Formats: sequence, structure tokens, C-alpha cells
Amino acid sequence: MSEHAGESESHVQSAMEKIAEKLNTHDVSSSDSDDDKPSAATAAPAVSVADKPLSEAPQSSTPPPSPAISVKSKIYHLFGREQPVHKVLGGGKPADILLWRDKKISASVLGVATVIWILFELLEYHLLTLLCHILIFSLAVLFLWSNATKFINKTPPRVPEIQLPEKAILEFVSALRCEINHSLAVLRDIASGKDLKKFLAVIAVLWVVSVVGSWLNFLTLFYIVFVLLHTVPVLYEKYEDQVDAFAEKASIALKKHYAVVDAKFLSKIPRGPLKDKKFV
Repeated sequence: MSEHAGESESHVQSAMEKIAEKLNTHDVSSSDSDDDKPSAATAAPAVSVADKPLSEAPQSSTPPPSPAISVKSKIYHLFGREQPVHKVLGGGKPADILLWRDKKISASVLGVATVIWILFELLEYHLLTLLCHILIFSLAVLFLWSNATKFINKTPPRVPEIQLPEKAILEFVSALRCEINHSLAVLRDIASGKDLKKFLAVIAVLWVVSVVGSWLNFLTLFYIVFVLLHTVPVLYEKYEDQVDAFAEKASIALKKHYAVVDAKFLSKIPRGPLKDKKFV
């Protein structure tokens, strides 16, 4: 009996040890699976982002630049000029004077022109009389001053030696010759009957000048033009954008009116065939 009881106790003990081993192995396996879950969860998104196609990738909120080529509209300028006002006036010192770059010089030139106009127009001086009076006054003052210095023991006045520079005179004459030749070429081109529009424009300008010339003499007309040259360019340079916008509208309106006149009258004027001249 004692041996049977010992054997039964040993069987029960071995069964308990096996159950305990199974429980321990189950706990270890469950803990390992729990430890592996976070790593798998963290690894999964990395794989999904890496394997995600480019089409599904997040895009930035700023839109891509437009591939269309921007065409800059041509800015209209008065009389179709393509250069600044300073260059149109010839550049250099004359343009600086007309545009009042140096206010003292510009004011002095305009003041001298005003004095000359007052002397000849208002006081009715003649050119030869004025020149003679200026020379008489200048020579008398210098002569008396030179002789008076001998009595008061002072140095006599030094009369400067004035000479006309040859280079400046030649440049002025050359520029004047070029302008006259250009004007004659334009008049010859107009008289040849090739451009009716230019012909009508020149006739209108000459008629306006003739009417104005009948109202004013040459000196007053010259002075008015001189004053306009010293005021209009500087005002145009200051308000260039506004003037160009207004001139563009006026040009469009004039072109419409000219098209109507051309369609009704000018196009019906008979013209001879133009033949190119051949020079041997």
C-alpha cells in the first residue's frame, strides 16, 4: 500500500510539473508576441511610405508656375519715339538746358532771350542800332577806366582776348548743313507724289504757320517757339505717362477719321502708275 501511494504521488507531481512548464512556455510566447507588435507597427508605415507611388505623394499647396509666355505689350509714346526725351533732343548740353537739368543756366538763357525780345519788340530797337550802342558803351567804359588807373595808381583793366573757336563753328555749320539737306530731301520726297498722307500733313502745317505769321512778326514768333522749347519738353518729361495715354486715344480717333475720309474721297482720286526710275 505504501508503494502504491508513493507511485501515485510521483505521477501527480510529474503531471503538475508538466502543467507548470506549459504555462511558462505560453507566457513567454505571449510576451514575445507583444514585444514584436510595436516594432511591426512602426515598421509597417515606413514600408508603406517608401513603397507609395509618386502620384499618391502629398503635394505642396503652392501651384506650379504657369508655362505660358508673358508677352509685353508695346507702350505707346508720343510721335512714336523709342528713345528718352533727353536723347530725342540731341543729348549733351543743349538737351540739359531745355530740360532744366541746371536751373541756373536754363533760367539765364531764357532771361537773355526775354531781354532781347523786350528790346526789339517792346522798345522797338533795331539790331544794328542796338549793337552800335552796346559797342559804344563798352569801349567808352574800358577807355576811361584804362586812363583813370594812371591817376589813381591802380592796375589797368585786363581786356580779355576773344576768339571764335574754329572747331565749334565748323561743327555748328556741319550740323546745320545736315539738317537743311534732310529737310530738302523730305520736301523732294513729298513733292514726288508718293505719300498723300504726308503731303496733306505738311500742307496743313505750312498753312497754320502762315496764318500765325500773319498775326505775329518773326521775332515774336521766334520768341514764342523759344519759350515753348524751354517749357514743353520739361513738362512732357514730368507728365509723360498721362500725355502718352491721351495721345494714344487721340491717335486712334484720328486714324478712324482719316480712314473714313480716305474711303469716301481720297481713294477715289485717280492716280497714275508709279514707275521706278532706273539710273544708268
